[in-house]
Amino acid sequence: MDRGNTHMGSPAELKAALKPGQRLLGLDLGTKTIGLGLSDPTLIIASPLLTIARQKFTQDVVELQAVIAKHAVGGLVIGLPVNMDGTEGPRCQSARQFARNLAGKIDLPYLFWDERLSTVAVTRTLLEADASRQRRAEVVDKMAAAYILQGLLDALPRAF
Repeated sequence: MDRGNTHMGSPAELKAALKPGQRLLGLDLGTKTIGLGLSDPTLIIASPLLTIARQKFTQDVVELQAVIAKHAVGGLVIGLPVNMDGTEGPRCQSARQFARNLAGKIDLPYLFWDERLSTVAVTRTLLEADASRQRRAEVVDKMAAAYILQGLLDALPRAF
């Protein structure tokens, strides 16, 4: 199967495109940062990984390529910031354009995943944990990426 930089239609298709042991990388695209979440090799648990300070697109790609190589990533889950009413606005267009540009540089299958309320949920969790404003700012993007990725992992078909 050609795994190339293909947009997958479902979580099951994305999972089928992976080789055994490969991980998924979740991306929470912001205007200033890209939060990254990483699955375990069994595709059950997502964990916050890191936050990339956005620079020029080519530099962002170099950083993503390094993470992909280091962690045996076989596919990407890109958060899609859908409006609360289900419509797609400028932020969705920006995420889709980022994915198109990225597909020309990184040869991995990818899937968009609705990220509505991911940052809100993560911020609430951090507030409940009494995290300082500075600490929340440091971790919210990578935690949101893990939250998005966990949503997809929970939707994957399981073999029991």
